[in-house]
Amino acid sequence: MPDNFETNLLAAPCIQAVEEDVVKRTMTTWHKRDWQQYYELARRPWQRHRPPRPVYPTGLNRVLPAQGFSLSELDDAGVDLDLAERLGLPVDAGRIGAYGPNVTVLRDFVRSSRQPL
Repeated sequence: MPDNFETNLLAAPCIQAVEEDVVKRTMTTWHKRDWQQYYELARRPWQRHRPPRPVYPTGLNRVLPAQGFSLSELDDAGVDLDLAERLGLPVDAGRIGAYGPNVTVLRDFVRSSRQPL
């Protein structure tokens, strides 16, 4: 089954351009095989893990979610900005400092994303 068919399965064309300024809307319905392929695709496991959410300490035994990983945390984990963007990691350039648990979570995430499932 080709990959491009799987990604375009949900984006079935329902708007067709007839002339330059006139757009004709046609209703396209899925056939039985389309529904079977959709549910087969939906039942598959995740192709990759979701990116971890960064946290920052706010007191004794308390952490709060952060907007993104700091640049020093990315640097300590060995992740550059291009790789962070490709992996979908949130980056907060305004945060200063590195929180140890964020660095270890980043390292584990990068290590697991390099291994095929």
